[in-house]
Amino acid sequence: MFAKLQELEKKYLALEEEMSQPDIFQDRDRYLKVTKEHSDLEEVVKTYRLYKDIEQQIEENKILLSDADPDIQELAKEELNSQKKQIEKLKDKIKILLLPKDPNDEKNVLLEIRAGTGGEEAALFAADLFRMYHRYAEQKGWKVEIMNSSPTDIGGFKEIIALISGNRVFSRLKYESGIHRVQRIPETETQGRIHTSAVTVAVLPEADAVDVEIDPADLRIDVYRASGAGGQHVNKTESAVRITHVPTGLVVQCQDERSQHKNKAKAMKVLSARLLDLKIREQQKHLTQERRAMVGSGDRSERIRTYNFPQGRITDHRIGLTLYKLDAVMSGELDEILDSLGTYFQAQALAQD
Repeated sequence: MFAKLQELEKKYLALEEEMSQPDIFQDRDRYLKVTKEHSDLEEVVKTYRLYKDIEQQIEENKILLSDADPDIQELAKEELNSQKKQIEKLKDKIKILLLPKDPNDEKNVLLEIRAGTGGEEAALFAADLFRMYHRYAEQKGWKVEIMNSSPTDIGGFKEIIALISGNRVFSRLKYESGIHRVQRIPETETQGRIHTSAVTVAVLPEADAVDVEIDPADLRIDVYRASGAGGQHVNKTESAVRITHVPTGLVVQCQDERSQHKNKAKAMKVLSARLLDLKIREQQKHLTQERRAMVGSGDRSERIRTYNFPQGRITDHRIGLTLYKLDAVMSGELDEILDSLGTYFQAQALAQD
């Protein structure tokens, strides 16, 4: 581990040297690449340097343990105890920092929410989940753009797809894929019975041009008149777009915009993200079962969370976390859950290292 850290520190210093050269500003692409590499290494190098500093202090305090003055011995002993605890925490932090980075962590995401079992109640909960993620995005300063939606007459969504753009969005939301179950009394329930419904959430990294190549010859593009709730303003012209990727059979449609051109552009963005997701899943098939466990299965057939409204309780089944603050979570306060998930999957990764 320490040989690796020494290599990273040397690279960090070399990048600093390169950044100090005046001619680097003449090549913008090179400058951006070097500054990003330098920024990516900064935390691990600073943590390593702090580790070395405390190690040096420990050696100095060990010498003081044999000092003739009992007070100095006692002081050195106290400092040693504190420094040893620090060094263990830093070692754990360094192990986490050295874990292989998910190449998609920096990406924006396509958030897809679909109503599952439960009819209209599931559609209403799909709308609630979308509001929850939207509020969380607002807290983080992220931008949310609806790509396509299928609203119901009473305010729910059969499906809603949104692009969330900002700083490291995928790194925060990547563990949200799966089945989200809700237990509550629907507004339409006259006898006060609790119903259980389910909604499927998929979080896909946004695809860059270099991630996925799409041959136009592989696409079948159909245009039609938008219809249904939310589409009335565009149903006089054929502005809605349906794109079929023939080799995979993936079908994407978009009707939210008045312009056929804009709908096509949005549909292509969603298609690219789904093709990238398909590519990632194909790659994961070649990994060992242990390696898949490290990064989480991302299996959208897995029930990951239950939202129990009568008890004000939310439970994440993967990590056994239960919080009695459902109202706060539904208002977008997701950090406690997302931080716990990140810590859990980091621990899984370390256990397999």
